Amino acid sequence: MDMKLEVLVIPVSDVDKAKDFYVQLGWRLDADFATEKGFRVVQVTPPGSDASIIFGDQVSASAPGSVQGLQLVVNDIEAARAELVAKGADVSGVWHDADGVFHHAGEDNRVAGPHPDRASYGSFLSFSDPDGNGWIVQEVVTRLPGR
Repeated sequence: MDMKLEVLVIPVSDVDKAKDFYVQLGWRLDADFATEKGFRVVQVTPPGSDASIIFGDQVSASAPGSVQGLQLVVNDIEAARAELVAKGADVSGVWHDADGVFHHAGEDNRVAGPHPDRASYGSFLSFSDPDGNGWIVQEVVTRLPGR
C-alpha cells in the first residue's frame, strides 16, 4: 500500500502573518477556513509539491516556531536562494556539511558555499517563517536509484 506524505502541521502565533509570508513566497493558497468558535485552518503548498503545510488557530498544541528541519528540495540551490530573497525571505547563504553526508542539527558543521563537487544532496540553505519554524532547502539534481 502506498502511503504518501500529505500535510505537515506547523504552529504559528499570527495566522494572517504566516499566511502572508507563505503566499508571498509563491506558495499556493489551498484553503482558509474558519468557524464561529475560533477554529481556523490555512493550507498552503510549495510550488511543485504534492505535500502541503497547515497552520491556524487551534490546530496545534506546539509552541509557535518550534518546528525545525522542514525540508524542501530544489534542482538549483543558487536559483532557489535568489528567488527566496527576491520574495522577501531572510535566507542563509548556501552551505554544505563538513562531513558530506547530511546536515547536522542547528548550524553545527556548516561550511560556506555549495558542495565542492556540486553533488546531489550536498548543498543547502535555510530560512525561517515569521515565528521561527525552520526550513532547509536541499539541492538534488540527480536522485539516487529508487527515489
